[in-house]
Order: sequence, then C-alpha cells, then structure tokens
Amino acid sequence: MMELAKKIESANIIKKISIILIGTLLLTISAKIKVPFYPVPMTMQTFVVVLIGITLGWKLGLITIIAYLFEGAIGLPVFAGTPEKGIGISYMFGPTGGYLVGFISSVFIAGFVNLNKNIFIKFLLIFLSIFAIYLTGVPW
Repeated sequence: MMELAKKIESANIIKKISIILIGTLLLTISAKIKVPFYPVPMTMQTFVVVLIGITLGWKLGLITIIAYLFEGAIGLPVFAGTPEKGIGISYMFGPTGGYLVGFISSVFIAGFVNLNKNIFIKFLLIFLSIFAIYLTGVPW
C-alpha cells in the first residue's frame, strides 16, 4: 500500500512540474508576440499571466511565475526583447522590470477568481490582477 502511495505522489509531482514548464513556455511564447511600443513593447504576457492564475490557482500560478522569472534571471532568453536588449538580471532591472514584478501580484490575485461564485467579484478580481501589473510597471 505504501508503495502505491509513493508512486501516486511522484506522479503528482511530475504532473505539477510539467504544468509549470508548460506555463513558463506559454509565457515565453507570449513575450515574443509583440506590438512595437515605446518604451516597453506591448505583448500577450498580461493575458497569459492572468490565464495562468485563473487556471492553476494562486499556489501553482505563483510557482510558475517565479520559475519564469528565475529562468530569465539566469540568462535564458524568455523575456520580450531578449537576447537583443540584454539578458538576465540586467534585463530585469530595465524598463520592463516593474511589469515583471507585477506578474507576481497579478497571478496571486487571479488565482482567486474560480473561488468566487459572484460574476461581479470574478470580473473585479480580473481587473485588479491586470491593474497590479501596471501599478508596478508604469512607475518603474
């Protein structure tokens, strides 16, 4: 019986790691889809961050965003404009750094959307999660 429980637990861990990797891949692809805009390019990342929060919940969503930021911090070209405009920590402290920080609070807020039955609360949470990205991104 213990052996079966260990197999199930390891399968759950592999499933969660796979979901996190797919989430970071979706974020990377959404970062590369951009409309030229100054000083920060407009991308599909906001949509994907909110989608990750809504579909995965706040816990797994936060882990996915943190994994994505870690990938970028170690130099993988996952952000919009990388590697052309720099990579790693130096890119993260550039003009888009505030938006990247906002992803953390955004996915956290969006993670509570499915816990509410009230449609108005759901829309309010989605609005607040998008606003959280701009709250840190614009002043940065």
